[in-house]
Amino acid sequence: MNKILEQSLLYDFYGELLSEHRRKIYEAFVFDDLSLGEIAEAEGISRQAVHDALKNCDKALAEYESKLHLVERFLKIKSEVTDIEKLASSEGDEKERLQKIGTIAESIMGEL
Repeated sequence: MNKILEQSLLYDFYGELLSEHRRKIYEAFVFDDLSLGEIAEAEGISRQAVHDALKNCDKALAEYESKLHLVERFLKIKSEVTDIEKLASSEGDEKERLQKIGTIAESIMGEL
């Protein structure tokens, strides 16, 4: 998974756990594509402080994921739903397809 997509997913799931100040810096850097200098000027802090805040945000988001695995579970369920969609629209033995769909559905329910 590319770095920007990974950052976005981690932020979507865990961003609210960051302080408001860190969220603002992280959003400015990742989503608004502002430079460290631009963020530092807007926040009235040094470029080093922005860099440290971003590094700490990345670390915190990764730690949340390592403990909670919400992004991992989300991506697994998303993949399984895609598999169900493919099976539902494919041709072949209907009984076998329904059995496979049922197995995938059970796996999804086990994740929830």
